[in-house]
Amino acid sequence: MTPTIHASHHDDHGSSRHSDHDPGIFLQKLLWSTLLTLPLLAFSHHFLDLLGLQPLHFTGSHYIAPLLATLVFFYGGMVFLKGALEELKRAQAGMMTLIALAITISYGYSLMVTLGFPGEEIYWELATLIVIMLLGHWLEMRAVQNAGQALKEMAKLLPDTAVKLEGEAAVEVPLESLHSGDVLLIRPGAKIPADGLVLQGEGRVNQSMVTGESMLVAKQSGDRVLAGTINEEGAFRVEVTKTGNATYLAGIMRLVDEAQQSRSRSQRLADRAAFWLVIIALGSALITALGWLMAEAPAAVIIERVVTVMVAACPHALGLAIPLVIAISTALCAQSGLLVRNRLMFEEARRIDYVVFDKTGTLTQGSHQLDRIIPSRDTTTEEILKLAAAAESETEHMLGKALVNAARQKGLPIPVASGFESMPGRGVSAQVEGQHVMVGGPNLLTLVPGTIPHELAQAVESAAETGHTLIYVIVDREIKAVMTFADVVKPESQQTVQGLKRMGIKVAMLTGDNESVALMVSRQLGIDQYFAGVLPENKASQIQALQRQGYRVAMVGDGINDAPALAQADVGIAIGAGTDVAIESAGIVLVRSDPGDVARLIMISRAAYRKMLQNLVWATGYNALVIPLAAGVLAPWGFILPMAAGAIVMSLSTIIVALNAQLLRRIQADPKLN
Repeated sequence: MTPTIHASHHDDHGSSRHSDHDPGIFLQKLLWSTLLTLPLLAFSHHFLDLLGLQPLHFTGSHYIAPLLATLVFFYGGMVFLKGALEELKRAQAGMMTLIALAITISYGYSLMVTLGFPGEEIYWELATLIVIMLLGHWLEMRAVQNAGQALKEMAKLLPDTAVKLEGEAAVEVPLESLHSGDVLLIRPGAKIPADGLVLQGEGRVNQSMVTGESMLVAKQSGDRVLAGTINEEGAFRVEVTKTGNATYLAGIMRLVDEAQQSRSRSQRLADRAAFWLVIIALGSALITALGWLMAEAPAAVIIERVVTVMVAACPHALGLAIPLVIAISTALCAQSGLLVRNRLMFEEARRIDYVVFDKTGTLTQGSHQLDRIIPSRDTTTEEILKLAAAAESETEHMLGKALVNAARQKGLPIPVASGFESMPGRGVSAQVEGQHVMVGGPNLLTLVPGTIPHELAQAVESAAETGHTLIYVIVDREIKAVMTFADVVKPESQQTVQGLKRMGIKVAMLTGDNESVALMVSRQLGIDQYFAGVLPENKASQIQALQRQGYRVAMVGDGINDAPALAQADVGIAIGAGTDVAIESAGIVLVRSDPGDVARLIMISRAAYRKMLQNLVWATGYNALVIPLAAGVLAPWGFILPMAAGAIVMSLSTIIVALNAQLLRRIQADPKLN
């Protein structure tokens, strides 16, 4: 379904799901089933005999265990019974079918014994099986749940209202009332409510959250503006060209929605094992019944052997084999600065062989800092920095703030400025120590006569080639200096790139910035492959292109412009300091905004997978050994596995799987990636 973007954009999108697949429902059932199971154990003779304890006994006490077990079966076990029906309807018997068979046979057999059939009640086994299965499925579902709030967060980028011009009157109107041809007034600091063309005025727009450009973009008559971007400076009038679902932002929303909806869920290892275990258990039970029938055994003995086989096939260990590893590995990830939102992506991380990083805010700080000051011959860098910082002291522009911060870091006194004036699209001007100081970009040069001094011309040319942002300082109408700014690379980025390469993983950079900026950053970091000037819709396509080449791709980003690519990638990883949209589109979040945590994620994922395999081998291997014993293959030699012994061995299997999963905590992901 195509996402709708309108004024009521705070409504949840795609939040409906079957209640039985809600982790909250499983948690509620787990808690109540546990509360019912605890007193049940106190009245279970065979369980207490295993512990060497005496059961509680009073008139009518023998009915308490059946009553509590009945409540646990129909309350806690119902989700498995429903799940088994769904699996059978799809002809895909799996974990739910196996659990349903085990609990149904255990309950039915125990009830028959209570009503007089010869044998042993195993209500405690039934109840603990349901509790453990609920625990395993709750851990699994909590890990796999993806809140699906990406589209909701995208829609929040839009304002609820717009300022529409009716003649010369400015009227605030609801967003959904806008139509193509309407003229809007965009004030400083306002979100742009619709796509359009600038008719009059000038401004500087922050559109990094949509296009990925790290710098403010100057807008003047004839330029296009996009819904969801923010006007940081100046004021202008916009003629609306697209509204609602036709906007650029809505297009990005559709890409995210399609990528999320088209993602196929690979069949879980445990489900595959459970499918074969169902076949083996049923086959073994049938063979057991036929074998004892041919041996002319009493009906009670035949039923006891069949039930023992099914109890031995109960997937306690199998049910915890994967969820417990996931729960522990998720906790390990959190300790390493990783938030796992999507379990399937965490599992997929072990297979990643290509990592694509967004540039701005991911490999770089996302905020420009002063790089160089090139003064003319008759002045100094310190004097220029003092004057420029004074002129910019009242501005909110990020480059102005960077200037002021640079002066403070050098311990320079910042003179008091007066007569401050903002010149949209050009820069600022002020009176500083009796001098008229102007600071701004290339458009500022239109306000002064003459040409750029020869000693500064080379710096201007070099800045253009390397992708640096250029700022001029003009004092009393003379060009006195050129300043260059760059989006600073994070200290961890180069180490991260080299660490991933040593792990045999290819690394690429994806950015909306131009070729020169991309080349400069990639050279700094040692990245061999980069994709420059890529728009959001093409970012997702670029990920698809790599996937078509056979790569399993992880995408790391921090902005709304990365959301489609994050959703498309085999593993979407969001920088924690990024936008809510990027975080909601990703399966993994780097809480510390450290790109090095990508390598840590892959290390932990690989270690967790090894533990999963070990647990699955043990859990299924246990069944392969115990089921024949439960069936009575050694009966000719005088050995028949008692039902209680089968339950004990099964419990031991569960304990072994749990302990093996705990060993995962010993995994150490090297923070230096050596």
